[in-house]
Amino acid sequence: MLTKAEKTKQFILETAAPLYNLKGISGVNIDDVLAATKLTKGCLYGHFENKEDLSEQVIDLLLKKITDKMYQAVAGKKTAKAKVFAYMDMHKDPIDTFISGGCPIFNAAVDADDNFPVIKQKVAAIFRAGQESLTNILKEGINNGEFSPSLDAATFSFKLVAAIEGGIVICRTLDTTKPMLSLIKSLKAELEQYSV
Repeated sequence: MLTKAEKTKQFILETAAPLYNLKGISGVNIDDVLAATKLTKGCLYGHFENKEDLSEQVIDLLLKKITDKMYQAVAGKKTAKAKVFAYMDMHKDPIDTFISGGCPIFNAAVDADDNFPVIKQKVAAIFRAGQESLTNILKEGINNGEFSPSLDAATFSFKLVAAIEGGIVICRTLDTTKPMLSLIKSLKAELEQYSV
């Protein structure tokens, strides 16, 4: 059971998360968070040292939400192919994302690139872990005879993540899901070529 202080802190983080995902770290100011939460500055600073502390904790929450969603998408799948397809299908609608503003991993990566080294390291860890997970799933598929040994699991994983993340940005910019659906279909067809 959370204490009242912990509930308030969680409320602040949950309320600030969509603001950060839409506006970016530099685009959000404390007044935005205060207006959204209807809390006082004193209350906010009772839970966070400064904007940097708030930003880091909000980004942690956003990254946890998206990685949890990815792991849930693949968790119940029995085969390696079904797991990879579930990961792809999770990204079918880059316009109506479950957190307003698009993919928090990509958004934080772009936002943190040169200005927020701590957040950049957090995003890099998420990218590495995600690609490693996909690589391991594909290797599992090779080992259990689903995929041909000629499949380069690490390269395909990188290509998959890079294509999906890039597709999200382009589709959101063009305000259409159509290219993403074609991209996913193409990636699935490519992976199918390695099916045994």
